[in-house]
Amino acid sequence: MVALVKRRAADLVDTALDLGIVPGFSAIGYRTRKRLFSWDAERLEGRSVMVTGANAGIGKSIALELSRRGAKVHMVCRNPDKGEAAREEIALESGVDPHLHICDLSSLASVRDFATAFAAGDQALDVLINNAGVMPPEHQKTDEGFELIFATNVLGPFLLTELLLPKLRQSENGRVVMMSSGGMYSSDFKLDDPELEKRDYDPPRFYAQSKRAEVMLADEWQDREAGGGVAFCSMHPGWANTDGVSDALPAFNKVMGPILRTGAEGGETAVWLSGASPDEAPGGEFYMDRKPRPKHRIPGTRESAEDRRRLFELCESLTSAAPD
Repeated sequence: MVALVKRRAADLVDTALDLGIVPGFSAIGYRTRKRLFSWDAERLEGRSVMVTGANAGIGKSIALELSRRGAKVHMVCRNPDKGEAAREEIALESGVDPHLHICDLSSLASVRDFATAFAAGDQALDVLINNAGVMPPEHQKTDEGFELIFATNVLGPFLLTELLLPKLRQSENGRVVMMSSGGMYSSDFKLDDPELEKRDYDPPRFYAQSKRAEVMLADEWQDREAGGGVAFCSMHPGWANTDGVSDALPAFNKVMGPILRTGAEGGETAVWLSGASPDEAPGGEFYMDRKPRPKHRIPGTRESAEDRRRLFELCESLTSAAPD
């Protein structure tokens, strides 16, 4: 009875933190929940996990913690020098050598080359964490003609996931994690303007739409994969103090800096999801701090099942039409 009362009290505190936004998304929420629910650092021997954007920020923290817990880690990085430096640092700190792969998520040709080769190889894959993301200060287009945020945060991860699905289906507990952002709460997805070409460039707004798309795609994959053995989920890391945040949102970083999470705290849920069973962490949910959270908080941002289907088919069309 005492344990049940404590659990209910902890759940009430957790809900209050979540409703409060600032305490819930900050380090206050993370550290309070970790203490309330006594999280264990589960071992992950035998799990093969791929992390994109693994040379810096939250992605690097995820790769390091996965290695410390015994997982076989595949780091996917765009820059060979930065990737190798991060790989060496993780190997030194964890005592485990992660595998480094070079792939530019903004380039569909690069994604196709890498994923096709990996899928054809003999290395197992249990978990794909689509973490890589960008929010450049100025409007940019890729060599393939796509707006850079849309290409890196949506199309690249979509194509990578689709090409690696056959490999993931071979796992007894396959999982795909889409690393979204709390910023997605402020946005819907403009299906009539997916790259926001009709609007002036506003980095946070473009980024938020891309992060909404990631949640929508995870839900659509979950519906389509029913019975296929792979669980799809999305998550957000809370507000973490990374170079990406400080560069893209200096004012936010200055004001909120004292209570921002570390990269490791932001990535902890992704590490937990990498080892969780379908019963512990079902697909189709949006997680933060090891619990499903609401996917919508602001009126006008809720999509329909038809919207998710149309976004998925748009991504299929754009990625298949891109040159090899």
